Amino acid sequence: MPLTMTKVGEENLIKKVGGRAETKKFLESLGFVVGSHVTVISEIAGNLIVNVKDSRIAVSREMANKIIV
Repeated sequence: MPLTMTKVGEENLIKKVGGRAETKKFLESLGFVVGSHVTVISEIAGNLIVNVKDSRIAVSREMANKIIV
């Protein structure tokens, strides 16, 4: 399921990063790689603040939909 459908505070394992090649590369540079753990900290107007690899990152709804957990 996409990252946008997970619950706040729930730790998930990234199974796939979708999108075009440049989108995948951008997300992977932020730490969204297959096998990493990601936790949604909060949701504001559909956009997410997540904790991945000990960093807090804000991700738009469109980008979060490309991250499958």
